[in-house]
Amino acid sequence: MPNIYTVTQINRYIKNMFTQDYLLQSVSIQGEVSNCKYHSSGHIYFTLKDREGTLSCIMFSGYRRELSFTLEEGQQVVVQGAIAVYERDGKYQLYASEIQPDGRGDLYVQFEKLLNERDGKYQLYARKIEKSGEGVLFEQFQKLKVRLMEMGLFEPMYKQPIPSYIRTLGVVTASTGAAVRDIIQIARRRNPFVQILLYPAIVQGEAAVPSIVKGIKALEKQGVDVMIVGRGGGALEDLWAFNSEEVAQAVFDCSIPVISAVGHETDTTIIDFVADLRAPTPSAAAELAVYDVFACLERLKEKEESLGQSMAGKLRLEKIRLERQTLRLRHLSPLNQIRDKRYRCIRSEELLRENMEKLLQRKRSRLELQIERLQGLSPLEKLRQGYSYTVNGAGKNIRDISQVKPDEELTIYVTNGQITAKVKEIQGGKEERKSVDS
Repeated sequence: MPNIYTVTQINRYIKNMFTQDYLLQSVSIQGEVSNCKYHSSGHIYFTLKDREGTLSCIMFSGYRRELSFTLEEGQQVVVQGAIAVYERDGKYQLYASEIQPDGRGDLYVQFEKLLNERDGKYQLYARKIEKSGEGVLFEQFQKLKVRLMEMGLFEPMYKQPIPSYIRTLGVVTASTGAAVRDIIQIARRRNPFVQILLYPAIVQGEAAVPSIVKGIKALEKQGVDVMIVGRGGGALEDLWAFNSEEVAQAVFDCSIPVISAVGHETDTTIIDFVADLRAPTPSAAAELAVYDVFACLERLKEKEESLGQSMAGKLRLEKIRLERQTLRLRHLSPLNQIRDKRYRCIRSEELLRENMEKLLQRKRSRLELQIERLQGLSPLEKLRQGYSYTVNGAGKNIRDISQVKPDEELTIYVTNGQITAKVKEIQGGKEERKSVDS
């Protein structure tokens, strides 16, 4: 049994294929601008086309700042960017990073020549539609276009911006047909919360003009956010109601932004010039009028993730900064300095005590040494060793026998007291006795 995949898985796989293709990541594409819309968010949505194909494009606001000119309908440009798949819708588009002008679009130039030039091409075309019975209508179209242009109905200064986010969409078109079905289908797909108010107008025949005018005024009174006026494709006679001055004036006077969506992309009517925005088809009008709420939610999710990552990075940096400041604060804190000074005082006190003890110990040792020396010289110490100290009655120390006389009282000092004695006999050497006797 073959593997079964979900739509999301396939879209993601295709998106990865586009991402891995080197050519698609940086490509330059030449084409003509159409369906150009400047979004209020700053993004530019437009389509590149040539004679055989179209390509959806978007330029984000970040790259738009580098755009040196205003992107307009019909410009021939060279767009550089990357082609990628929008996963939710399974559609690919060009994400433009740079746009350079490349002259005026071939299709637009042909259209201008068709409407304004009076050369051989115009005469040849007039003969063709004259043979088919449409020459008179085209002449009327051209004259009305010139007159309304001179009246200023086409001036860009009167164009109202199309709201980026709407709640109610007014549609003036036939109640049956592919146009209204396409508008409702695309609007519901892009934003199911948008309320659609349909005025079932008559879009063909003699009653079409007053019906369309009445529909525009009715929806204006309802206060819709934006209005689509149009119908499906057809012959020039079928679209003629949208070339009337009454409808053009109603579109110009409408206070609600109006998007014209008449016929196919190649069809052009008077209200295309008067409307605030021209859509090539009713389907494209719904795309321009109703924002894609799912794409918006996807962008919001991406912004949320980006914001979360930025906030996380910011918090990390601020946390590191806080830790650094905390360390600096601790280093410079008065309490920390007091603690440091107190510790230094304690260390100084301990050092002082140690030095004092050492000094005392040295002094004590010297004192003990002096004591020992003094003890060695002390008379008392001599007395302890058995010596005594003798004085006569006059208190003089007896050092020689010549200092005493018989029967003289002497005082003898010993360790623990004194002794009183009387001299009975004096003995000494011969020389001493001689001296004593003499």
